[in-house]
Amino acid sequence: MDRLKHFQSLINQSAIQSAVTPNGGIYLMKLSFGTPPVDYMAVADTGSDLIWIQCVPCLQSQCYPQGSPPFDPQASSTYKKIPCDSDSCQALPRYQCSNDVNDCQYSYSYGDKSFTKGILSTDTLTFDDSNGQKTAFPTSIFGCGHNNQGKFRSPNAGLVGLGGGPLSPSSSSKLLFGQEAIISRPGAVSTPLVSKTPQTYYYLSLEGVSIGDKTAQAGSSQGNIIIDSGTTLTYLESSFYSSLETIVKDAIGADPVQSPSESFSLCYGSETNINVPEMVFHFSGADLRLQPVNTFAKFDDNLVCMLIAPTPSDLPLSIFGNFAQINLQVEYDLEKWTVSFVPTDCTNQ
Repeated sequence: MDRLKHFQSLINQSAIQSAVTPNGGIYLMKLSFGTPPVDYMAVADTGSDLIWIQCVPCLQSQCYPQGSPPFDPQASSTYKKIPCDSDSCQALPRYQCSNDVNDCQYSYSYGDKSFTKGILSTDTLTFDDSNGQKTAFPTSIFGCGHNNQGKFRSPNAGLVGLGGGPLSPSSSSKLLFGQEAIISRPGAVSTPLVSKTPQTYYYLSLEGVSIGDKTAQAGSSQGNIIIDSGTTLTYLESSFYSSLETIVKDAIGADPVQSPSESFSLCYGSETNINVPEMVFHFSGADLRLQPVNTFAKFDDNLVCMLIAPTPSDLPLSIFGNFAQINLQVEYDLEKWTVSFVPTDCTNQ
């Protein structure tokens, strides 16, 4: 997200567009790599910093099928490897250098145990603009991934890290989903970002969640949750979640059924035709109303499950995931240091 402002002196920022497409619980964005540019779809992730793409050589045992050939650095006239003693290389959480080669060899992992390993590089990244043309950003930093494993799958060819960590330029910017965000639109609410470490994440303060006149209170609210476009579900600290689940059960009134997956904690048989209640997430200074599409989903035609779950023991953070952000315009303003939400019918954008 910071990366877009890096190029603001070159072009009008509002003219830049990148198609954002939902795909199985993630969001894919279109961008191009190299000269000549080659188009790819990659995961948009506000919970990590590194932009990376699968690159040749990419052995079948070390790379996942992506539906198109991996990026070939030798086919790009503007591709360069980043040296190991550079500031960009040393901003990585994990890197190594060999004695005979000065290339920056990176290793980057994610909370679900997925990872990418390869060579930190620069090349021209290209985005569509509002006139249907392409706008190029030269010498953009990205990872050329030669060993990429985990939950990645076709058609995504890599990941666009939009976090706030040291791999981003030091200037600030906005990330817009859908039409250009207008904070003054009716129904817009804003909540402060909280400075915490690691700097990659965007921390918000969630004070509680209400259904009707009942509220589940967070134990501690200052910077207690991150907002992440790369995580599907919303995760709450276990006692906070337990209080909310009790209120949800009371509001629905039907008998839950056994969840078919460890991912979900509260499910109902779809034949019961439950009435999903509206939830209000009370962020600091911003009451955000979530509709049923944000909080429950139907699975396998037999079950309706809540898209909120207790934080797993190996996950140290509560997360406001991407299902909760459906039909919301989300604006990150790193000058005002706020995140704003505007209800939007994204099917009509």
